[in-house]
Amino acid sequence: MTQLFLVEDDQVIAKNLIILLQSEGFTVIHAASKSEALMLLSENRFDIALVDISLPDGNGFTVCTEIKAEQTIPVIFLTASGDEASVVTGLNMGADDYITKPFRPRELLARIKNALRKHGQGQAIFEVAGITVDITSSIVRKNGNEVFLSALEYRLLLVFVNNPKIIITRERLLDEIWDAAGEFVNDNTLTVYIKRLREKIENEPTNPQIILTVRGMGYRLGGSNV
Repeated sequence: MTQLFLVEDDQVIAKNLIILLQSEGFTVIHAASKSEALMLLSENRFDIALVDISLPDGNGFTVCTEIKAEQTIPVIFLTASGDEASVVTGLNMGADDYITKPFRPRELLARIKNALRKHGQGQAIFEVAGITVDITSSIVRKNGNEVFLSALEYRLLLVFVNNPKIIITRERLLDEIWDAAGEFVNDNTLTVYIKRLREKIENEPTNPQIILTVRGMGYRLGGSNV
């Protein structure tokens, strides 16, 4: 599972990014300041970092320097400033890319995947009960055969894959997929999409083994991962 380090002090931006990135199958560890980022960096190993240049107790350039000194991973700067000096400074310090706020989610995801490919970390494949999910290519296979999911069905599946041992409430599922859905999703339509997803990935949709119902609480991922 690809572990992404997000250094961003704006809590609203951070929350929305975490929802987006988790829906794409990333594990996200978030720091809201330079000091918190340096502490987490010493305790974890990451695959890629998104670093805001402007932080409340310093700047992202320092964080980038420490990341590059400790771990061989790509760094993408997030910046509200599109001026040439900031861009050149970041790239000269070893950053692999930068993106200026406000940014389009699809563009950010494309830049992340491109940076991972360049560093030879583009493969992220998960398997559960005969289902294989390749988040790099966004391909899902059942017993070796490709399964065609809608964008929302795919994102829903990734929420479960990304949280293999956690009971996920319906409220959390709605929060996780709301921004990514591109269409109106409420409690009733969530039920419909879970039913459709089960019909595509389960051997017996009426007796599911992958997406399990936890009565009165929500759902959890089944299979050998639990």
